[in-house]
Amino acid sequence: MRTVLLSHPRTALALYFGDRAIAALQAIADVRFNPDDTELPTAALATLAQDCDIIISYRQTPGEEALFAALPRLAAFARCAIDIRNIDLPAASRHGVLVTQASAGFTAAVSEWIVGAMIDLSRHISASTALYHAGQPVPARLGRELRGATLGVIGYGQISRYLCDVALALGMRVVVSDPHTSTGRAELAQRGLGELLRQADYVVCLAGATEATENMMNAQAFAAMKPGAYFINAARGNLVDEDALLAALDAGALAGCALDVGRAPDQMPCPRLAAHPRAIATPHTGGLTLPAVEHQALETVAQVAELLQGRLPWGAVNAPQAYRWQAAFNVSRPGR
Repeated sequence: MRTVLLSHPRTALALYFGDRAIAALQAIADVRFNPDDTELPTAALATLAQDCDIIISYRQTPGEEALFAALPRLAAFARCAIDIRNIDLPAASRHGVLVTQASAGFTAAVSEWIVGAMIDLSRHISASTALYHAGQPVPARLGRELRGATLGVIGYGQISRYLCDVALALGMRVVVSDPHTSTGRAELAQRGLGELLRQADYVVCLAGATEATENMMNAQAFAAMKPGAYFINAARGNLVDEDALLAALDAGALAGCALDVGRAPDQMPCPRLAAHPRAIATPHTGGLTLPAVEHQALETVAQVAELLQGRLPWGAVNAPQAYRWQAAFNVSRPGR
């Protein structure tokens, strides 16, 4: 049997891979595990994977040129996540290593987290609970209803589409801003970013992380938001200028914010923002539900099964350059 290394730290296996996926993987390959509770540095990972055919990588495991160069037998680097930004794809291609990624199985989970965050912010649930837990007086505060409020969604991808349907079902008006994608739906108002910021009671950031979207939510953007609106980020931390968000919270320009991502390690909210009295934050767990985790883990196992059979799976991102996999599994290359 071929040998596959799971790079997940031992403490992350249950949360980010799961027993079902491990059993399915062990049925088709010899599985080697990361023996540590933390991420392995590249040199240690290369030593552990010396005779492995495939690495299934944890989302924090970098795919660096030094790793691909040190593993001449490695045929594929399968990311058990959709985000492959910490994989040096040109280097993998130069060394003939096939890179794959999983699809987004967390659409419902993240959308539900966003709705929960909007309700929490609007009804002061976390703030009241913290006071009760501390044994302090808890004042009654007037809340807001989602029904009749305007939701502004930045980016119109899979999560946005699902979230828009949920918001409409709740009686919200929905405004979408995406310069690259048309919603094609009359019930969704599509506007430029500036107009969305002026209209929305809740601004939800779901844009893709690219050079063009780096710090797109900056001081100018927060100043353009409707007074008393809420900001919610469930996409990536690098979309937000954190100093600008902190200043907007301190100034009271925003009623509050909810963060599941940030610029702290593992894309978690930064502590100074998470601790703000107008913020609620979770440690990058918006998509951390059993169905979401199993979707990506089992899909990655299915990709490995296809690779072992010499078939190119969905999710391969550099197939034409993957000469190691083609040679290792006797895959015929076009034109040869």
